[in-house]
Amino acid sequence: MGGTDVTDGWDWRQPGGTPASAGPPAGATPVGPPTAPHGASGGTTSPWWSDALADPWRDPYAPAAVVIPGAPDAGAAPEPVSDPDAPGRPRLRQLLLVPLITALLAGSLGGALGYAFAVRGGAGGGVALGARPAEAPGLAQRRPESLAGVAEKVLPSVVTVRVASLGGVSEGSGFIVSADGHVITNDHVVSGGTGRASVVFNDGSTAPATVVGQDPESDIAVIKVSRTGLRPVEFGDSDALAVGDPVLAIGSPLSLANTVTAGIVSALDRTMQAGEPGGPVRYYAAIQTDAAVNHGNSGGPLVDSAGRVIGVNSTIKSLVAEGQEAGNIGLAFAIPINQAKRITQDIIGTGKARRTVIGAQVGGSGAGTATGGAGVRLAAVEPSGPAAGAGLKAGDVILKLNGRPMTEPTDLIALVRKFAPGSVVTVEYRRGSSRQNTSVTLAADAK
Repeated sequence: MGGTDVTDGWDWRQPGGTPASAGPPAGATPVGPPTAPHGASGGTTSPWWSDALADPWRDPYAPAAVVIPGAPDAGAAPEPVSDPDAPGRPRLRQLLLVPLITALLAGSLGGALGYAFAVRGGAGGGVALGARPAEAPGLAQRRPESLAGVAEKVLPSVVTVRVASLGGVSEGSGFIVSADGHVITNDHVVSGGTGRASVVFNDGSTAPATVVGQDPESDIAVIKVSRTGLRPVEFGDSDALAVGDPVLAIGSPLSLANTVTAGIVSALDRTMQAGEPGGPVRYYAAIQTDAAVNHGNSGGPLVDSAGRVIGVNSTIKSLVAEGQEAGNIGLAFAIPINQAKRITQDIIGTGKARRTVIGAQVGGSGAGTATGGAGVRLAAVEPSGPAAGAGLKAGDVILKLNGRPMTEPTDLIALVRKFAPGSVVTVEYRRGSSRQNTSVTLAADAK
């Protein structure tokens, strides 16, 4: 059998059988070298060659076929390969850090939301109190023309006045009227003093002061502060006031410095006769206001809605018995600033104030008749005085002065002193049963 060719079993013979077909099995693909090894005869190239005979475990009786696998599918996904550089399992510290950070962030967010809800709706169990916030009203915005704006403008010019006396220290209010330190206050604040005074400014600083002059009958005094560069007040026109105009009273009531109270003008030309027992009698046609004024407000400014001084707070009405401490009941009175300014200029210029007179003495109220009301009767007329020059005589009853009705003698005295010397006023009077009118040029007292 040495010269017999052997194949891979495509032509093997069963014992006692006939040779199989010489062709390869169906579907088999020929592989192998072009020539048959192991001394195959003729050197014929066989595409079906295989060294199956060299396989010691081959069953010589089993059929065999060589199957070549097809080309791999280009669209198949590659088998996943793990990255050797990828991190391994997280450590314990990392496992604890993640929930800790999450908890902190959640807590911060919860706190912020809770605070926002508490601010918006209140902390009362989530119940929202009040209406939705609206734009602040004009008065709450503190505009210059608001009450707060007026107070802010005037307060730096208001001072507390302290005057040493034999009985202690008298305290009141005042306001700066010139940059070089002149201050207006009431005469009754400085009367009885030793001449030594001091003022306390709005910022709490103090400075010594001296009394320049005073007019007991008008209750106006002027002191001088030893300081320059001060901020004076702005003056208004007290003759232009109307009942109902808003006003502010500023001062140091009961030693409470920088106190501001508000009210209105309750009445005009309210004639006042005031004074302490044994002291001078003061007459003036006052501005009445319901702004709260108490002891210590004396000498402080009464200002209008533009922050201009229109009066000097002076007296109050009270229901207490004599000797008791009086308090505000809504009836306060201020000296008109036109009168106070004129007297201040006289005091600064000459050391004393001029007093305006009509040149007649009043004797009492006029008797009512069928032709007229009460009025004020003239007891005597000075021969060369203003009244005589206008044709008035003793016994005439003054009914009106510049349209203001006269009912008491104090009315005529107070209203005359309201005007400056040289002013011309209209007088309506009754002589007998007839009414007449005349013009009187007021004059300054000769004293």
